[in-house]
Amino acid sequence: MKIQEVIVVEGKDDTVAIKRAVGADTIETNGSAISGETLRRIMHAQEKRGVIVFTDPDYPGRRIRAIIEEHVPHAKHAFLAKEKTIAKNGKGLGIEHASDEDIRQALEVVYTPLTAERPVEITLEDLIDARLIAHPSAKARRTELGEALNIGYTNGKQLHKRLHVFGITKQQFIDAVQALTQEDRT
Repeated sequence: MKIQEVIVVEGKDDTVAIKRAVGADTIETNGSAISGETLRRIMHAQEKRGVIVFTDPDYPGRRIRAIIEEHVPHAKHAFLAKEKTIAKNGKGLGIEHASDEDIRQALEVVYTPLTAERPVEITLEDLIDARLIAHPSAKARRTELGEALNIGYTNGKQLHKRLHVFGITKQQFIDAVQALTQEDRT
């Protein structure tokens, strides 16, 4: 599988894992304090080939993703569930620990944030009704929803925005929530 876009990762070990799984070029941020030079390289790559942000599912990874999204709003995003990025010894978390197949699957389903104004289909009330916010099991349900929709984990405040930014339709949301509810019953 050859990827046209340049994949933005956190470090060298992530680059090794990406190149093992797919044919792709990468840009490494070398941590969450992204330099101006690195941001310029990412913007240049976006202009020439497009970029896919593929960071670890932890706080530094989310921070890097947010910084890039602010400077490169049309960048695509790929996500992996936290469970798929845990080291075999249980110590460590990152894209570098994911299987080649999991990396390929994540790169097959990338999201591009929508920049045009459009009506918000999914309301905060929908999130409350689906027990995704303001409920004791909300965090676990958000984790499962993020995996089902392949949009990564978000906290309650970020979920509404991410659903809108990635253009998740009301029907996609309903279908994913119903699948969660089915799992709750089994």
